[in-house]
Amino acid sequence: MKKMIVLNVNGETHEVAVNPWKTLVDVLRNDLRLTGAKRACEMGTCGACTVIMDGQAILSCLTLAVECEGHLITTIEGIEGPDGLHSLQKSFIENGAVQCGFCTPGIIMTAKALLDENPNPDDIEIKDALSGNYCRCTGHIKTIEAVRMAAQTDREGD
Repeated sequence: MKKMIVLNVNGETHEVAVNPWKTLVDVLRNDLRLTGAKRACEMGTCGACTVIMDGQAILSCLTLAVECEGHLITTIEGIEGPDGLHSLQKSFIENGAVQCGFCTPGIIMTAKALLDENPNPDDIEIKDALSGNYCRCTGHIKTIEAVRMAAQTDREGD
C-alpha cells in the first residue's frame, strides 16, 4: 500500500515510502526528523504545522505527503542562511516574541511567506497574514513587532 515519493525539502531530495493518507507534517517529523513543524490541532486551525511550499505558507497537517512530490518545501530548519539565523529568527529573539516556542516555527514560516511576497507590510497586513497562527503565550503584539523589525532589517540589507 505504501508509495515511494521524492520530496524536495530545504533544497535536499528525499525518497520516502509513505501510505497515501500520511500527512506532510508526519513525514517531516517522523521520516525526515525535521521537528520544527508541530503536530498540534490536526484541523488546520492553529498554524503550528506551517511550512512553505512553492513560496506559499501551507498547513502541513492538512496536506498529504503524496501531493507534495514535485514541489519545493521549506521548513524552519531550512531558512537559516550561511551567516546564521534568518532575520525573522533574530528579530523574534530580540523582540521577546518567543516564549514557550511551540508555535514559533509556524509563525516564522507564515511571516517569511508574507515578507517574501510583500517586503514592506503594514501592521494590518501582518495581522492578516498571521491570523491563522495561534499563540497562547505572546498575545501577538511582540510577534507583530518582530515581523515589522525583520522587514525593516531586510529592506536595509542587514
